[in-house]
Amino acid sequence: MVSFKEIVSNKTVVGLVLGQILSLLITSTGFSSSELARRGINAPTSQSLANYVMLAIVYGGILLYRRSGLKAKWYYYLLLGLVDYTSITSIMLLDCWSIPSVILLTWLFLKTKYRYKKIAGVAICIAGLVLVIFSDVHADDRSQSGSNPIKGDFLVVAGATLYAVSNVSEEFFVKTADRIELMAMLGLFGAIFSGIQIILEREELKSIHWSSGSLLPYTGFAAAMFLFYSGVPVLLKMSGATMLNLSLLTSDMWSVLIRIFAYHEKVDWMYFVAFVAVAIGLVVYSGFDKENHADEAADLSRYLDEEAGDPSSNKHLAASSSGNIKGDDAVIKKI
Repeated sequence: MVSFKEIVSNKTVVGLVLGQILSLLITSTGFSSSELARRGINAPTSQSLANYVMLAIVYGGILLYRRSGLKAKWYYYLLLGLVDYTSITSIMLLDCWSIPSVILLTWLFLKTKYRYKKIAGVAICIAGLVLVIFSDVHADDRSQSGSNPIKGDFLVVAGATLYAVSNVSEEFFVKTADRIELMAMLGLFGAIFSGIQIILEREELKSIHWSSGSLLPYTGFAAAMFLFYSGVPVLLKMSGATMLNLSLLTSDMWSVLIRIFAYHEKVDWMYFVAFVAVAIGLVVYSGFDKENHADEAADLSRYLDEEAGDPSSNKHLAASSSGNIKGDDAVIKKI
């Protein structure tokens, strides 16, 4: 019988579970935003600002307590904060393009290898997402369309590309710098950009009549985003940016299940087929490769030791990765 310790030490299982936790967190932010909109509150920048401020305070405090210098240049984090701020608001709409973009960027800059099985898993996941989109199109009134669909398509592709750049950059920093440093600097610069743009929402904020009914979803959004941001670097380091984006595909399906059981809504049968397809694709993508199976527990153990600050683990990691220093320097020069 498989013990709990063996399950926890299995990087594939941990990655799958963590990915779905992050997906549920993103789903909860969508419901929180919908509840705020239902109450006439439309202040997305202030919602993002609360998350960034929490990241800056929590992780910035830890970083100051360490009293150690930055492992990466501050202006890299400034650029990342700008890209992240401009892309995170469209996360739910960009999966179709962000996943291929992430695969291309990780292959080019992080030298990630994708075997046929992983590509097949990605294809199955995207097929499931296409079913969701087709179901939405089938259910909606096709007579209602935007005034400039070409411009809309361009903006979606641009946003998806920025989100892919953000994911791959975070994966790079979390693997070559430090998770705490990444979250602290992302929170700092994200808060600065949000604070600048919040000027545009000042009239909207003045007109809001705060109550317990509106404060709860607002606080829930900020808390869910903080937990999401905190969990993303962990999944990026264990499984990579592609696994993160594939995991987030199920957020649409989780929202459908919540609508069915909480609001008793009826949905198209294709949603259920799509959910199964994405689940199968995730398992196929993250399934064991024979040549990597023996190293998975050791990789996760080293990662957990790094987070705990185990010096012996750091020495072992430095010894095992010494051959990659030149490669990392080359990547840094590219960035």
